[in-house]
Amino acid sequence: MAKLNYVELPVRDVAGQKRFYAESFGWDFTDFGPDYAAMTTGEGDLGLNGDAGQWTAQLLPVIEVDDIEAVMARVREAGGTITQAIFAFPGGRRFHFRDPHGHELAVSQMD
Repeated sequence: MAKLNYVELPVRDVAGQKRFYAESFGWDFTDFGPDYAAMTTGEGDLGLNGDAGQWTAQLLPVIEVDDIEAVMARVREAGGTITQAIFAFPGGRRFHFRDPHGHELAVSQMD
């Protein structure tokens, strides 16, 4: 079966976005030139593309975590904006946020 293994976000400030995701989720990024960085674990990776000529339409990536309340607090502290408070769905709970660039992402915790 095919599985999603990489999400690339268009960003204006690669360094700032790296800092936001490191502070919110503890992710480490590798720089691949001045306009690109990626978090590569092999399980579900994130690229930050700072080259406006390569930007694509946005989508809603979902990040699964073990402690949704703690992550929501870290997202706020790191400069994110909560766009949808924690809500229940069949099988878990989720919230949405915008990162400093304006991308909307979701965070989920499964039951």
